[in-house]
Amino acid sequence: MKKILLIQSTPYDTSHHPIKKKKLYFVGLAMPLLAALTPTDWDVEIILETIEEIPFESDADIIGIGGMGHAIVRSLDIAREFKARGKTVILGGYMASLMPEEAKKYCDSVVIGDAENVWRKALRDYESGELKPYYQDDLMQLSTPPPRFDLILNKNIGDFLPVQAGRGCPNSCSFCSVACLYKNRYIRRDIPEVMRDIRQIKDLGFNKFLLLDDNILSDRDYMVELCREIKKLDMKWLSQCSIDIGKDDELLRLSAESGCIALSFGIESITQESLEYMNKSWARVDEYSGLINNIQKHGIDVSTEMVVGADGDTLESIAKTADFIKRNKIVVPRFYILTPIPGTVFYDELKAQDRIYKEDIYDYNGTEAVHIPKNMTPEELTAAYWKLYNEVFSYHSILSRTIFRKDFFTGVNKYLFYLGVNLYYRHQIKNKITPNII
Repeated sequence: MKKILLIQSTPYDTSHHPIKKKKLYFVGLAMPLLAALTPTDWDVEIILETIEEIPFESDADIIGIGGMGHAIVRSLDIAREFKARGKTVILGGYMASLMPEEAKKYCDSVVIGDAENVWRKALRDYESGELKPYYQDDLMQLSTPPPRFDLILNKNIGDFLPVQAGRGCPNSCSFCSVACLYKNRYIRRDIPEVMRDIRQIKDLGFNKFLLLDDNILSDRDYMVELCREIKKLDMKWLSQCSIDIGKDDELLRLSAESGCIALSFGIESITQESLEYMNKSWARVDEYSGLINNIQKHGIDVSTEMVVGADGDTLESIAKTADFIKRNKIVVPRFYILTPIPGTVFYDELKAQDRIYKEDIYDYNGTEAVHIPKNMTPEELTAAYWKLYNEVFSYHSILSRTIFRKDFFTGVNKYLFYLGVNLYYRHQIKNKITPNII
């Protein structure tokens, strides 16, 4: 029987060591989906590198590798090692799709963008000795089989599993890999199919799921109907979307009633000039606090992701970001240095302006400045980034966002959980590891 080994790579830390954890809470969907798309005459194994060691002596015929975000650097190293051992290697994922020519240097084939229409063809081509260097077929509609979660249930994972509603986003943020690949398209799955997968997760014994979607608010009517269906299952869920949901009381009410406990928002910056620089002028900094407060009033906790280093940022504005996080009681904040990923509009703009500071993509990890900012040096930006993280995850800030809040006694258990998350993030930051969703 032919065998394929699917590897979800882990990012490197600042010392170029793979980040390892005892438990993986946020499980990626790509590998269980690829396993489900694989013909039944193939044996499939999944390795989650964050919590497992890679079996480089594997007898698999094909090694498939993908990872989230900056884990692409680790993916390339893994591919290089397996190629040296004579294995056939296929790379995929957002970052490999943005720079397929670079990725191809380390593997036999690159799946660009969505895999649903090309995965079986790639495996057939391999069987006939005609594997092509690139496979790409953009989806016009999205439908997937039930993910092969059975291949990861024996691993040390968290208490929820992922479900996908849609892919893509109607917005065009210049630094965003999703915007580059989907070009303002948002493709959603039929609600009965989404509910099939949520029921599968419940049948497996989980009472919580992560609704994976680049912007679930892209189609309001769809989200309303989906919330009404989810409510029937009496489950808890988390997702991410545009912060504009804070303007929609009805949708917030429906989301909370259906079991939504937390939403993550890419709010990027507290300076409007930076948002406009990143082609995100539709977001208004002066509305952020009010929107966050309204979301929290509906019983939904707020997580944020922000970037520092855009042209509207100064050392002073970066420092003030810590006060914004504490003042708005954001329970799980994360930060990255704005990084010009090859293939994005942002990279092309900086390249044309001769503002790329480091060309080696192995330095592109989101924790070190690799471009020349407008209002500071790259070294100052890197230092300001780590200073911000240390301030946000000081004991005083952590306690004020998780314990010392008016609504603490309405949700003691969850706020104690967030306290634990923040303390773990603090531990990572002290070791120069950027907290992320792995």
